[in-house]
Amino acid sequence: MSENLQNDSLRSPLLMNRHDTGLVVIDVQQKLIPLVQDHLLSCWNIGRLIRGCNILNIPVIASEQYPTGLGKTIDSLSSLLNDGNSPFLEKTMFSCRELSSEFRKLENRGVHNLIITGVESHVCVLQSALDLISQGFNVFVPVDAIGSRYPVDHETALCRLDTSGATLVTTEMVLFELCERSGTPEFKEISQLVKEAGPAEN
Repeated sequence: MSENLQNDSLRSPLLMNRHDTGLVVIDVQQKLIPLVQDHLLSCWNIGRLIRGCNILNIPVIASEQYPTGLGKTIDSLSSLLNDGNSPFLEKTMFSCRELSSEFRKLENRGVHNLIITGVESHVCVLQSALDLISQGFNVFVPVDAIGSRYPVDHETALCRLDTSGATLVTTEMVLFELCERSGTPEFKEISQLVKEAGPAEN
């Protein structure tokens, strides 16, 4: 057995990797996102996660809740998603359970870890996460890439997610975990994402 294969076999199953993970972007829409607390920070982190997944060839899907009423996905993210490989999936149910056929496609590709981002933490993100957990996925929620209109809803959602089987993480934690090692061309690109100045620093 080669050293690389041996090292891969020793990697903890609790860690995500590029071969078994997908990213879900939930309802980051034009009429809703300006109402969300710290939305500039959460949208910046969602954008970094999308770009990181694009670098590592990780599948990304995005949902839109009743876009006729709430608008389409914000331009800064739709430009990253609009590559023909990241469909915008309309729904009326708060949970992404309505899009179960798309998640089955991911599962058929060997994806069993899902990174859940978007808004609002206590509604569509929470309900989607719990439904996906019940469907057998391991759910990871970057706490700096989700948001709600009111802090109490966001904080309560985090508590409920944490006690219901979701794993709370951060954007930087996800990027390094998926990259796994330094010294690769992908690492150089990921490290640039990590070094970027956030909206509060510009």
